[in-house]
Amino acid sequence: MKKLFFLSLLVAASFTAFSQTDEYKAENEGWLVKIDEAYEQSQKTGKPILANFTGSDWCGWCKRLTASVFVKDDFKKWADDNVILLELDFPKRTALPTEIKQQNAQLQQAFQVRGYPTIWVFNLNKDDQGQFQIEALGKTGYRKTVGEFTNDVERMIAQGKKGDGK
Repeated sequence: MKKLFFLSLLVAASFTAFSQTDEYKAENEGWLVKIDEAYEQSQKTGKPILANFTGSDWCGWCKRLTASVFVKDDFKKWADDNVILLELDFPKRTALPTEIKQQNAQLQQAFQVRGYPTIWVFNLNKDDQGQFQIEALGKTGYRKTVGEFTNDVERMIAQGKKGDGK
């Protein structure tokens, strides 16, 4: 299932910090909204990124996943130990900062996301030109419980490690 994607984000645009972007936060505590920050934390910790493609203010299944998994203490503890959390939101009633909206659209296209919620687990690196290289480990969607969700993600991570020869 391991795939390698190349993502061309404008490095200058992705590192640009505007006050509007700095004020924008994820719906759930502990989640990042900028791919650059997720990349930095992933590089420091060696943990893969878990990206939640969501429609936070309109998607019923997204809201159910948040309520049944993402806000639970056992998920938060598991996530702290295993992944870097990245929220990629596509709201209908909430305006996103332009930089975040563009970033999310580029990632949606790179991962070919067509429905919500879609959760991708991946490793991220940069090539010599500063472009992101995405090593996709797998994807999942709505799961009823923390256990079902984390078991899916742990399986993806384990498969990725086997593919690396680790």
